[in-house]
Amino acid sequence: MKAIAIIPARYASSRFPGKPLADLGGKPVVQWVYDRLKGIEQLDEVCVATDDERISDAVLKFGGKCVMTRSNHKSGTERCSEVVEKLAAEGKEYDVVINVQGDEPFVNRKQISTLLSMFEDRDVEIATLAKKITSHEELMSPNNVKVVTDKWGDALYFSRTPIPYLRDCDATQWHNHHDYYKHIGIYAYRSEILKELVTLDETPLERGEKLEQLRWLEGGYAISVAETTCENIGIDTPEDLQKAQEYLKRR
Repeated sequence: MKAIAIIPARYASSRFPGKPLADLGGKPVVQWVYDRLKGIEQLDEVCVATDDERISDAVLKFGGKCVMTRSNHKSGTERCSEVVEKLAAEGKEYDVVINVQGDEPFVNRKQISTLLSMFEDRDVEIATLAKKITSHEELMSPNNVKVVTDKWGDALYFSRTPIPYLRDCDATQWHNHHDYYKHIGIYAYRSEILKELVTLDETPLERGEKLEQLRWLEGGYAISVAETTCENIGIDTPEDLQKAQEYLKRR
């Protein structure tokens, strides 16, 4: 099984413009992501996907591989699909594609290994991760996407609100009476499934929650979910960057 990790990286972020190039411990955030993935033996290729020359120049400067993409993509999934298409035209084809956002500087290699191992099951189409929620604050935050699965580990639904609702329990104690899981936003897809996903139209659930994976569920695709105990530190704001700097100091 051949696998590629693609790092979609946009410069034009509304909350933190230029964040892939923000300095973290002496190197740009996107280089942290690239270096973490490059050291994983199960990956046959790692590349950054961007529509911005500044990001491309930075990647090439630190010796990374970069593929330029169109600027009109609405999601990292679409950007990944264009990269796969371009590489296939060069004769480079991959069985599994892993989408790791360019603002995840401490992506864990165990998480990537877990995702890749899921594709040993030929029925797996899309794979992702979830981590158990341990506090009321974490559960209630709309920034933490929650996921519920069936008994086989396939996603039933993703939501920014806590699911399920425990009718006979005070909400502040829900996390003590039920196992809730936060979605970790790293996706892996079979290449042929990725091609299909980007042809789907936006759906009502996706519009409401602003979660692209709901489009796939509504389209009838199965999303397999594995549990991880690793917490990722995503960088969405300058404040997140400061937290990442502090994390580096503690390591």
